[in-house]
This record gives sequence, C-alpha cells and structure tokens, in this order.
Amino acid sequence: MRFLLMHRLDERLPEAWNPSQEFIEKMGAFIQDSIDKGILITGEGVHPSEKGAKVRKARGSGITSTDGPFTEAKEVIGGFALINAEDKAAAVEFAKLYAELFDEIEVEVRQVVEFEDLPS
Repeated sequence: MRFLLMHRLDERLPEAWNPSQEFIEKMGAFIQDSIDKGILITGEGVHPSEKGAKVRKARGSGITSTDGPFTEAKEVIGGFALINAEDKAAAVEFAKLYAELFDEIEVEVRQVVEFEDLPS
C-alpha cells in the first residue's frame, strides 16, 4: 500500500524554512535509509506559502486563484513523502520516526487510492 505523509510547520518560525546543517545531514541519512529499505518512494520539502498560490473552484462558479502567503493558516504544508507500507499502522510508525527528526511538527498520514480500490 502507498501512503502520503504531509508535514505541517508553523510558517511564522524562521527556522522552519532555514534548517541547520546538522538537521540537513540527519534528514539526508534518514531519507537514504528509508530508500534503501524500500519504504520511501519520493519526498520533498516545499517553499513557504508566500511563494505559492491556491486555485479554487466552487460549485456553480468559476475558478479563482489567490497568491500566498495564506494568512488564515498559521500551519502550512512544509513537505511531503510518498511511502510504501504494509498497512496504516506501519505508515503511522514511519511517520513517528520522521517526526522525531523535528522539534515540533504535525504529520498527516493518508492512504493513496489505488485502482483496485475503486468500485468496478
């Protein structure tokens, strides 16, 4: 099974976007180990919301686009990982290991819909 892990950071904290060299090395080792074990498919950090945009379509109306930053949210997605896991419990355990790398973080774990999950 595949799971998407999205981590949220407090966008107001400068250290959230400027990791130390020690953190970069620790994260690099974690990533390489996760790849070697066949768990991590891909993962990336993202820039702060000030460099992003939101696109929205509401039922019965047109599509709108809004540039960041997104002031209504204090916590924003800081990155994602796509992983292989036997089940949700294994994905949650991986998310806990990932969260241990940070001082403060929230990681959302969501199972990816596979073709065989769809009704026939």
